[in-house]
Amino acid sequence: MSNQINFPEEWSKRAVGGIAWVVVAVVLAVWLASGAYTVGPSEIALVKRFGKFTNQTGPGFHYHLPRPIGSVTMVDQRSVRTEEIGFRSQKGNVGIQFSSNEEEALMLTGDFNVIKVETVVQYDVKDAETFAFNVENPRSVLREAAQAVIRERVAVRTVDEALTEKREEIAAKIHDELQSLMDRYNTGIRIINVRLQEVTPPTQAVAAAFDDVNSGVQDKERLIFQAKRYTNEELPKARGIAQKIENESESYKRSRILKAEGDVARFLAVLDRYQSGDSVTRERLYIETMESILPGIRKVILPEKGSGSTLKVLGLDQMFQSSAPGASNSKLK
Repeated sequence: MSNQINFPEEWSKRAVGGIAWVVVAVVLAVWLASGAYTVGPSEIALVKRFGKFTNQTGPGFHYHLPRPIGSVTMVDQRSVRTEEIGFRSQKGNVGIQFSSNEEEALMLTGDFNVIKVETVVQYDVKDAETFAFNVENPRSVLREAAQAVIRERVAVRTVDEALTEKREEIAAKIHDELQSLMDRYNTGIRIINVRLQEVTPPTQAVAAAFDDVNSGVQDKERLIFQAKRYTNEELPKARGIAQKIENESESYKRSRILKAEGDVARFLAVLDRYQSGDSVTRERLYIETMESILPGIRKVILPEKGSGSTLKVLGLDQMFQSSAPGASNSKLK
């Protein structure tokens, strides 16, 4: 009887062993499946193996060795993030509501006045690995650095400059210095924009006076803009008129020069012919001059000697006597 096999007990042991292997297989499958991950469109996945960064993957479905062998850290690199300095925005029932944080907002200007400065800093991630692993809390570092830079920039300006015409210049300085700090701290953050959203005196009574100042500054800028626009309209017209007068003067100058050059050339030509034959040239000039000063008149040119006998031979005296009444005759020598 001692050698008799107990089949139910043997079957039970095998069943328990099979179930254990199934459980192990399921656990192993679940453990292996935990290494699958999906990266969003704006994200970058930083893969680590035994705590050391190995590579990064882009958007899509990927796999890494499960924990504790491997792990993955997601970084949203493309989205623009915003930090609010001096105030907080919250979604309410009627829209976005803003609450002031005076501890951050109150600042001292260079002329020892107190103002409230509410600032918006927009940034994104330019180096995902540095952003994720080099700084424990990048957002806190950015906030502290931004407050320090804003206070420093406001402290070297007067209250009028901070409230009116120098706001954009102050914001640009804050942007440059804050980016320099982020690079020095090796945070992997890129500052996109810094905007002084609201700069006001701490009390309403003072705020009304500064509003009047700001309105005056805006009127000044508007009048300057109108003057510049008028200048831009009138200057081209004046330049056009001046150019027209200059062109006409140049044209008149050229015409007078050409006429003078023509007169000189004609005189030189006459002089050359006169030197070749002075008597002939003198007679020709005399005849041409008589033609020009006595137009439409009968003219008879005779030699100086023997003019009387020549008239009788030609019968010109009868011709002059038979001329129509009112006609003018002339005898030229």
